[in-house]
Amino acid sequence: MAKPDVSQYQSFDQITRRLDDIVGAVRDRDVSLERSLDLFDEAIALGSKAVELVDATDFSPEEKAMLADDGTPGEKTADAPENASAPKEDASANAQGATEGGNAS
Repeated sequence: MAKPDVSQYQSFDQITRRLDDIVGAVRDRDVSLERSLDLFDEAIALGSKAVELVDATDFSPEEKAMLADDGTPGEKTADAPENASAPKEDASANAQGATEGGNAS
């Protein structure tokens, strides 16, 4: 099987529109299995083309900073379990105090 020619697609918008068309065509019950497989091959080629576009992209310093900032919340999330254990201890201490207070009545 020959590799589909996707050289006409030069932007993400073009690739996205074509992928949407492919999805619509494959969902059509009147499309043959052979045609669906050809469309699948085209979709794979379009995905590879999209990866090439990403690899060829030169990000500005501002864009690089924005991408770096996107990783920061993941680091903050890593600290969350330590913080999450402290309130649990406080809650159990409060529950014991309430129980002791309840016993004194």
